[in-house]
Amino acid sequence: MDYFVHPTAVIDEGCTIHANAKIWHFSHIMPKCIIGEGCNIGQNCVIFPEVVLGKNVKIQNNVSVYQGVTCDDDVFLGPSCVFTNVTNPRSGVNRRGQYSRTHVGKGATIGANATIVCGHDIGAYAFIGAGAVVTKNVPDYALVIGNPARQAGWMSEYGHKLSFKDNEATCPESGMKYRLADGKVSRIS
Repeated sequence: MDYFVHPTAVIDEGCTIHANAKIWHFSHIMPKCIIGEGCNIGQNCVIFPEVVLGKNVKIQNNVSVYQGVTCDDDVFLGPSCVFTNVTNPRSGVNRRGQYSRTHVGKGATIGANATIVCGHDIGAYAFIGAGAVVTKNVPDYALVIGNPARQAGWMSEYGHKLSFKDNEATCPESGMKYRLADGKVSRIS
């Protein structure tokens, strides 16, 4: 075994866990999910069947990643953030298998206690503020906050708010340059 599993964690048969992953106290990894290389899954997390986590995904404590969710490489899921997977759940109505899909793009951050309503994708390097409630797709590099979440700017790949002048911005930490055109941000260097 080339990954770490805390003795209190439960790993079901039929899941795939890649090298250098770490699974901490009281977490449960269910069958048919894929945990990418270098992932870190905090305490009291549940990864449901068929969830796919790319490389280096960091999941903080108390997060359930429900069936229908996929995360690209380098995603950060903050403490107690929430995914849903059924749009109209009812205890007395079985909707198993009617899960809406949610995809989280490369390098995206979902802040503590944020809620992602199923069927809405999070773009690459998007930044979901703590406590936000996402009810629509979030574009690449977008910063969204509030309930319901609304866009409040754009973020660099290093997690800094970008200030655009003449449709160009520079990340203060990395020096990477970005262009804003037609309501979309792209990295230009």
